[in-house]
Amino acid sequence: MKNFLEHTGIEPGRLHFSWISSAESTKFVDVVKKITDEVKTLNPANKKYVKTEPKVD
Repeated sequence: MKNFLEHTGIEPGRLHFSWISSAESTKFVDVVKKITDEVKTLNPANKKYVKTEPKVD
């Protein structure tokens, strides 16, 4: 999955999966806080992953 994300221009750290039951509100809050903190460290779209159109002469 990591290679696919990099190929499509998505930084792997920006995608998270977590199974949380509707009865696990505390877990939901913890996961959201953790993911938010991780994504904030990535900064806005890293130029390494920004796709650009090829130049045609």
